[in-house]
Amino acid sequence: MATVGGIEAVVLDILGTMVDEPGGLRTALHEALPTADDERLDRLLTRWQEYVEREQQRIASGERPYADSEFIDREAARHVTGRADVTDPDVVERLACAAQRLDPWPDSAAGLVRLARAFPVLGLSNAARSTLLRLNAHAGLSWHLALSAQDARAYKPAPEVYRLALDAVGRPPERVLMVAAHAWDLRAAQALGMRTAYVRRPVGDPPTSADTFDLYAQNLDDLVTALTADGATAGADLN
Repeated sequence: MATVGGIEAVVLDILGTMVDEPGGLRTALHEALPTADDERLDRLLTRWQEYVEREQQRIASGERPYADSEFIDREAARHVTGRADVTDPDVVERLACAAQRLDPWPDSAAGLVRLARAFPVLGLSNAARSTLLRLNAHAGLSWHLALSAQDARAYKPAPEVYRLALDAVGRPPERVLMVAAHAWDLRAAQALGMRTAYVRRPVGDPPTSADTFDLYAQNLDDLVTALTADGATAGADLN
């Protein structure tokens, strides 16, 4: 894997890239519906994901006023449990907070520590501020700064979300690397001039043959090695 130089800060997506979002939601659905078989859980998970995506798109198009991810997750939980005839309010509330309990990928916490030794490291997430706080604590993710799209009152891939990170870093976009397991996320960052790195995860949105990201890594450890080897450290000349 090639290295990339001139990077002065690294911004990482969190949901899907650093934590297993679908797996965590599926676990929470199983807790809410312990007798449901795998097929039913998969259907409910798909229904949850489709609901969230649809509502975020409605916000982006102006069809709906902004609502943060915690509010939309609570709607999704009611939507799914209503279809499953779950009426216990405590069960619904615990399911609504599932995004606060997503487990990290095995290399996430240690890889983040390694990366933070060489660069300022920021998390950039569609998760609401309160959700992000509890999620980072649960997953053991330590950031120099964790930013929520809530501060932009938008959701990625809206450009104003990535500008939160660029404004915080205070460096030109070509000096800032966006890392994600979602090609759509990287395309949006690339459109603003940011450098991009795709990290493969079991979930996410793989690149197509038309994508030209700066780095492609099999995991976070590979990415950190590429960024810190052969002079590819902060302040090095751009390739």
